[in-house]
Amino acid sequence: MSTGVMMERITEASPRSAKSIGRIVGVLLLLHLAAGLTVPFILLHPLVTPPGFLASAAGVPNQVRAAVLLFFVGSAIPIGIASAAWSVFRPYSSAMALWLLALAVASFSLQAVDNAHILSMLSLSQEYARAGVAKAELFQALAVVVGAARKWSHYTALLVAVSWIFQLCSLLYRSRLVPRALAAFGLVGSMLQITGVALRGLLGYPPEMRLAMPLAPAYVALAVWLLVRGFDERHRPLQAKADGVDVAGA
Repeated sequence: MSTGVMMERITEASPRSAKSIGRIVGVLLLLHLAAGLTVPFILLHPLVTPPGFLASAAGVPNQVRAAVLLFFVGSAIPIGIASAAWSVFRPYSSAMALWLLALAVASFSLQAVDNAHILSMLSLSQEYARAGVAKAELFQALAVVVGAARKWSHYTALLVAVSWIFQLCSLLYRSRLVPRALAAFGLVGSMLQITGVALRGLLGYPPEMRLAMPLAPAYVALAVWLLVRGFDERHRPLQAKADGVDVAGA
């Protein structure tokens, strides 16, 4: 078989490979939305509503532990996405692909710290339940410290996690591996979430949850598109086209 024919076959095969990788990323994005961005917060709802975690967490220990486990799984998924799509993203921008992976690793690390604070809240609540009202004032004071530590770690982890989504959408917008309107929707949604929730929380202001709402449909739309269509490599980098390189397998 001649070299020209081999190169032609490689070039024709790469879009199919990219589509397959894109569909895998679509599945992982849906799992990330469920395991990392939705279900754990629902499970932890009793801890952030009156009467607060000190009185509530001890009553739902398995629910709290399940949320922590899901946070671990959910925060690991972006690492899997960045790794799985590395061969597709790298030819468009190796720096952006590397930042995507770095933010994923940082997000996992910060979520691990946040998880430790959540488990500390559970432990304190269990001790409070065993002690009864005798040491109520002491436990109330400790709850303020533990709750504050968790709040700051949570907003920090959230900032990096949504920054990862912003970086992903930026890379997709630049590469045009998905329709730019979808990538732009994700960019706007993630930026609104960062400014309205994560940054406001870190600056000491109450989060504006309405600004976080557009991110969910943007993320779902992107995931479903990838699940159905995969990556679109019609706009591959010129050098990759000229060399006949299999972008998805590089």
